[in-house]
Amino acid sequence: MKHDGQKIVAAVLYDCQMAQIADRAGVDVVSAGDSVGVALWGHASEAELTIEQMLLVCRAVRRGARRALVSCDVPLSALHQGRDAALHAAALLARDGGADLVKVDVAASSVDLVRSLTEAGVAVWAQMGRTGDVDAPTVDRFVRDAQALEVAGAAMIDFRHSGPVAGPAVAAAVRIPVLGGLGGGPWLDGRVRSIAAALGYSAAAAGDATDRYANVAAAALTAIEALCDDVRAARPLRGEPAAGS
Repeated sequence: MKHDGQKIVAAVLYDCQMAQIADRAGVDVVSAGDSVGVALWGHASEAELTIEQMLLVCRAVRRGARRALVSCDVPLSALHQGRDAALHAAALLARDGGADLVKVDVAASSVDLVRSLTEAGVAVWAQMGRTGDVDAPTVDRFVRDAQALEVAGAAMIDFRHSGPVAGPAVAAAVRIPVLGGLGGGPWLDGRVRSIAAALGYSAAAAGDATDRYANVAAAALTAIEALCDDVRAARPLRGEPAAGS
């Protein structure tokens, strides 16, 4: 797709049903993200996620995707435990979780881990990113980082907060696709978007005015209020099986 100039669509999601919908909609990569801990489960940070929890999410997403590539995040907890723990976690997500590739935060691990994983037959989506202003030496450093990841065997790169200067430079410097989540921008080979954010899935979205593709939280709030009204008024419930069926 990169070679042909086609933009790649990646969606971060956490369950079988949404994976089925995204797959049907034409998303190219469905990513079981460790953001599930904060977005859905009320954790304070992604670092709290265990490999057991990520495996559960990965399997659910795998069941829902038939056409799209399935990626799964190697949890930070495994990366922080060192190379052997990270290798074990990644192999588990690929073998038992059904992931086609695993996403590795290089800032929390290393290029050497990416190399070890690819040598072990596990495809890697390497995540890198930046903060602050970008000058010429910084752009050169990101280009070198991306090239090192390509040499190490990474299948794709997630360049977060790439910006309109460093982003195009990195995308042009490597043959593998460079996607962008969290401010990646249209200058890359594709975009990564959280479905929970894009569709207003969190409870907080029910009361805000952010421009999204939908507001699932607001629709759910209205629907559940109507359900409460029907129960309290002793009315038939919508979607309930007919009596005797």
